[in-house]
Amino acid sequence: MNRSLFQKLSARIRRDYSALKGLSESDLAASPLEQFERWFKQAVSNIPDANAMTLATASSDGAPSGRMVLLKDADAQGFVFFTNYDSRKGRELEKNPRAALVFPWHALARQVIVEGRIEKISAEESDAYFATRPRDAQIGAWASHQSEILEAREALEKRLREVGDRFKGQTIPRPPHWGGYRLIPAQIEFWQGRANRLHDRLRYVKSGDGGWMIERLAP
Repeated sequence: MNRSLFQKLSARIRRDYSALKGLSESDLAASPLEQFERWFKQAVSNIPDANAMTLATASSDGAPSGRMVLLKDADAQGFVFFTNYDSRKGRELEKNPRAALVFPWHALARQVIVEGRIEKISAEESDAYFATRPRDAQIGAWASHQSEILEAREALEKRLREVGDRFKGQTIPRPPHWGGYRLIPAQIEFWQGRANRLHDRLRYVKSGDGGWMIERLAP
């Protein structure tokens, strides 16, 4: 059987994990947030767009979807990102407020997977962040009906001009359909590449008393 082009190209991709240091239980911080902060600092120093993460959601009947968004804050409460509430992800989160985040830090042979429930952050928090955005991005948040079918690029550019004219010389308020979400984690997995695909996978799981248990998963 002839190999497909995909198989041929994939065969060229090889990653040598042999020189990488593994991840042991003794390496981990007591809390997953502290461990995430350690890895995030290293990622920022080595990887462009280290705060880019895949956000996976599902519809009310279980159909999954995913896209890249940007992490804007993380603390003991959870992981914060911003988007259009009327977008596909916003509609899915309204019906099914559970999600997963994946940080794909390939250059470090690491990934972090966060799973949990979703809630909207307060209007005041969203207002404060929106005020820090570049003006053109603020205009874009008003102009783009995210995830809706767009008849042509020119239609979007026309709306951009109209919104720009509407708010000319004014402070641009946050659109009511735009704001932040917080993913409150129930579990966070730290994945470290190792030789022979025998990777290290250590997972923090929320316990009944509010603390965290650490489990090792088979690669």
